[in-house]
Amino acid sequence: MAVTDKDDLINMIEDDTSESEISEILPLMPVRDVVIFTDMLLPLFIGREKSIKAVEAALEEDRCIFLAAQKDPAVEEPGADEIFKVGTVGKVLRIVKLPDGKIKALVQGIAKGKVVDFLEETPFFKVELETIEDEDLTGEVDVKTEALMRNVREQSEKILSLRGELSNEITAILDSIDTPGKLADLVASNLNLRVEEAQQVLECLDPMDRLHKVNGFLSREVELSAVQAKIQTDVRDEISKTQRDYYLREQVRAINRELGEMDDKIAEITEYKESITRAKMPETAEKEALKQLKRLEQMHPDASEASVVRTYLDWMVELPWSKGTKDHLNIKKAAKLLNEEHYGLEKVKERILEFLSVRKLNPDVKGSILCFVGPPGVGKTSLGKAIAAAMKREFVRISLGGVRDEAEIRGHRRTYIGALPGRIIQGLKQCGSNNPVFMMDEVDKLGSDYKGDPSSALLEALDPEQNNEFSDHYLNLAFDLSKVMFILTANQVDTIPSALLDRMEVIYLSGYTHEEKRSIALNYLLPRQISENGIKKRHIQLSAGALDDLIQHYTLEAGVRSLERELGSVCRKIARKIAEGAKGSQRVSRSNLEKYLGPPKFLPELDKEESQVGLSTGLAWTQVGGEVLYVETSIIPGKGEVIITGQLGEVMQESVKAAMSCTRHALAKLGFKEGFDDLDIHIHVPDGATPKDGPSAGIAIATSLFSAIVDAPVDCDVAMTGEVTLRGRVLPIGGLKEKALGALRGGIKTVLFPVKNTKDLSEIPTSVKKRMNFHAMTHLDEVLAIAIKGYDEIVAGTEERLAALKSESEEKGEGKA
Repeated sequence: MAVTDKDDLINMIEDDTSESEISEILPLMPVRDVVIFTDMLLPLFIGREKSIKAVEAALEEDRCIFLAAQKDPAVEEPGADEIFKVGTVGKVLRIVKLPDGKIKALVQGIAKGKVVDFLEETPFFKVELETIEDEDLTGEVDVKTEALMRNVREQSEKILSLRGELSNEITAILDSIDTPGKLADLVASNLNLRVEEAQQVLECLDPMDRLHKVNGFLSREVELSAVQAKIQTDVRDEISKTQRDYYLREQVRAINRELGEMDDKIAEITEYKESITRAKMPETAEKEALKQLKRLEQMHPDASEASVVRTYLDWMVELPWSKGTKDHLNIKKAAKLLNEEHYGLEKVKERILEFLSVRKLNPDVKGSILCFVGPPGVGKTSLGKAIAAAMKREFVRISLGGVRDEAEIRGHRRTYIGALPGRIIQGLKQCGSNNPVFMMDEVDKLGSDYKGDPSSALLEALDPEQNNEFSDHYLNLAFDLSKVMFILTANQVDTIPSALLDRMEVIYLSGYTHEEKRSIALNYLLPRQISENGIKKRHIQLSAGALDDLIQHYTLEAGVRSLERELGSVCRKIARKIAEGAKGSQRVSRSNLEKYLGPPKFLPELDKEESQVGLSTGLAWTQVGGEVLYVETSIIPGKGEVIITGQLGEVMQESVKAAMSCTRHALAKLGFKEGFDDLDIHIHVPDGATPKDGPSAGIAIATSLFSAIVDAPVDCDVAMTGEVTLRGRVLPIGGLKEKALGALRGGIKTVLFPVKNTKDLSEIPTSVKKRMNFHAMTHLDEVLAIAIKGYDEIVAGTEERLAALKSESEEKGEGKA
């Protein structure tokens, strides 16, 4: 609420211009963002051509002009419909012409009026109007009216008091007004009302209603003014407190300096300087750290930026720039440790010992990046721990599975709130050494999205030629990773980007055989579970037969994780018996194994199919090891359609087509009809919910198709793997060892494989080769000779079938003639 000076207020009330002198036809001037009330005195800045001419016309007559508010202030040239009809007749008291052509006019409202008709619109608005008179109740004010007027006065004084504008003169003026209409107009003219609200007050003819409206607006303004005043007081108090604290803190610092004592800030800066010196950073890193320290020294301790700089300096001084562990490269001890921790894996152990030997002879050699690839549970992660223990280095492990943000590897830039270095730098700080064994698990499960590609960020860290200057976004400095021994693990290499794979030396870890699992269980897993479950070795007797059944019937895996869980379950049940008071040793045998573990979960001998027509046994490689894969073929009369089901990928579907062409050729050589035009062939590879792909099932598909057409069963004890060409040649495949182990688990006795994979037989354990027969194949005919029961009889009838086909052909030729 704004009130003018004392003289203006007196003029507003005492100027008694007679309404009888007001002409019925006056020039109209539309005004923006303001509604003018009677007795209101205010200056107007006039710039529109029409408005200037209207003022000039008023000066030529009786100085009276009709002032009405625009409905939309944004309209530059309003029409008659865009101006409120009710307004105020004002008298132009004084004008001043400004240098830019505009004029400044001082006007005073003298009466309320309403437009009856617009007479002219150019060069300015000229209107016919009628004046509106208020029926003020002078001398007849009742108690209710007096109470309302008093409330309006008190609220007006309260607003002015909150704003610090209340004076005795203003109080006297408010008390001197004794009519509701004049009081309402005075207060409304000085309230910050919107144009629509002020126009409602102006158009209200009843003085009491008008005062009621103004009282409502006053109540709202009192609340707003109170809140505004509280905010200003709080801000002023906070500023005063901050200034006081700063003043007192500076006084304390001055006193401490006089006494020769250091304050907290000086102590903090000194401590950081000492820490930077102790960290033995490279020159560039030390220069950056001192630069940030100088910034911190110049900042207020409570500034938000100060905490960011402190966090950065903490990372800088705690990183192991020059701190490492000394390698203990005793090759014999390392070999002994690896053998104690891991059973088998001779090829992997040999490569690790070679690495350690080279490191011993040439400490400055750039280390290769090892990548262990194999099924889950074969000991990839524990191998990394064993390497660290053998070298007496610190061990750091991070999991990359599901990581999609590049900042997880390289860190966030310090401009972000809560920024941190990447996982590599975090791991080095955690272990406190610049040459740990750093294991990155599940590198084949890295993802990528709009936040970047983490595998691309790993390229620099895992390249021995570049990682001596690895740049983390948070540090924004080069950090030497060349002394770190990186070991990565994966279940498969197919999903690892080729650029990343090229930087690593891949070491494959195959699944364990039954004998290997038995040895691992007895020498490693069972003792560990006995210790973890709080029982003693004397409390449990696990028979060899029970252990064999546990491996065969309760687990089906390439590794030993499920085996350890089942052993743990047996140990827990024995621990409960002992806790309940059982005495003596608890024997676990084949006969009571179900009491501990429930019914068998896997029965390989029951899963194995019988010898059937159109059913061949293939071998597949998966992330969890080798598995048996069945191929079914059904022949029914039809129109030569081929149906392929079982979620086969593009490569496997092409293998089906190649196998069909190859089989036709084989059938033709044996005297069978070449065409399948009158037959529908349905090839299915269970189970249908599992996607399958790859070319290695080619000979299994061809064998199944051949069996279905000649109506001869396939030997169920024979499994096969190999790609087949159109000419029947058997091409090499991968993962022969895993597939052989899968065949052994499936109860297979004979494995047929490509002759070019003979070199891979050396990787298959001797115990497996003793229990199974392996045959190297060069052509599909050799496969059929072993896999198809009664194949010799089929071959023996070849001449007879060829003669019959020739006779049939000749008869058709004579019939045409």
